[in-house]
Amino acid sequence: MLNTRIAITPVIAAFVFAIGSAAHAQSTTVPPAPTASASADLSEGEIRKVDKEGKKLTIKHGPLKSLDMPGMTMVFSVSDEAVLDKLQVGEKVRFRAEKLNDAITVTRIEAAR
Repeated sequence: MLNTRIAITPVIAAFVFAIGSAAHAQSTTVPPAPTASASADLSEGEIRKVDKEGKKLTIKHGPLKSLDMPGMTMVFSVSDEAVLDKLQVGEKVRFRAEKLNDAITVTRIEAAR
C-alpha cells in the first residue's frame, strides 16, 4: 500500500503544478496593444489663434463626438501650456477636448497626418 501512495503523489503534484502554471500564465498576460480606436476619438481641426498669455487656443473643428457638439470655431483652455509654444496658426491638428472644471479643455493634441 505504501508504494501506491508514493506513485500517486508525483501525479498529483504534477497536476497541481500544471494548474498553477496555467493560472500564472493567465494572470501575467500582456494587455492588447492600443488599436486605431484609441485615436479614433480625436477630432480634426485647424488652429486659428494661439493665445499664450490667456493660455487658450482657438480651433476651427469638426464635430466633437465626446461632447456631442457640432463643428464650429471656438476657444479652448489647454491642460498643458507647453503645447502653445509648439502650435502655429493654420496648422492642421487632431485633438481631444473634455469638460474640466466647467471649461472645455484640450487634453491631447497632435499634428494631423
